[in-house]
Amino acid sequence: MSPSRPAGPALSASSGAGGSPREAAALRSLAVIPARLGSTRLPRKMLLEQTGLPLFAHTARAVLRAGNVTRVVIATDSREILAAATRHGLEALLTSSEHKSGTDRVHEAALELARAPDGNYDVVINVQGDEPEIDADALSGLLALFADPAVEMASLYAPLLDAESFTSPNAVKVVVDRAGNALYFSRAPIPSRAHPGSTGADGADAVKLHLGVYGFRPAALARFVALPPSALEAAENLEQLRWLDAGHRIRMARASRASRGIDTPEDYAAFVARQRAANRS
Repeated sequence: MSPSRPAGPALSASSGAGGSPREAAALRSLAVIPARLGSTRLPRKMLLEQTGLPLFAHTARAVLRAGNVTRVVIATDSREILAAATRHGLEALLTSSEHKSGTDRVHEAALELARAPDGNYDVVINVQGDEPEIDADALSGLLALFADPAVEMASLYAPLLDAESFTSPNAVKVVVDRAGNALYFSRAPIPSRAHPGSTGADGADAVKLHLGVYGFRPAALARFVALPPSALEAAENLEQLRWLDAGHRIRMARASRASRGIDTPEDYAAFVARQRAANRS
């Protein structure tokens, strides 16, 4: 399957974490936005366009605002989404409809793009297509982590501020060690005796809300999708736990705010209202 636009610089599936530290701006990065047509709670949400732009295209434009992202590609199982991406000047490619997760779709897209002969990527970023308000500065911070050659996989968190989210299983929490590596992710309230919005003795956020954006070295992405699902992953229904369960690390970057993903009709209506308000201002 080929991209809807001519392929640019490609990803190397064999890129690793070796070498000396480099400035984040020198890293070549590929952002892949998995955009599946099927959706249970909000049917065909990727193609909703009450704002005049399909939902996934808002996400792509938000990612493009991160100045250190080299290339942005939509990975989809739908020819409708492929055509819509082309209409809006976005690069897209078709991927299998059999993938069980967005990470698997990102990996297929990365391997497809790697067949081009003209370059490598140092980092692959997975940004879900239903994150139209993802913060560009947070993405830049995520990429900056890879200036450390020891980082193979990274993600984001934001301060968790309200008690309702702290107890909600829909809000994933993360505990981070002093070196900035994730210790554990859970849908349960962790740390259990912490207070949302407060800071610990070290001045760090007491409760951290995980944001489901991931960066990978290409070789780490290949290893991730080859790992079997783990017991912890099944217990929490959180895919990233298979990486921790296998003994690997996930470096975390702090975002100043949480972006609002679109899962329900109410989420989308609120997003449309915010867009219209922003356009009036």
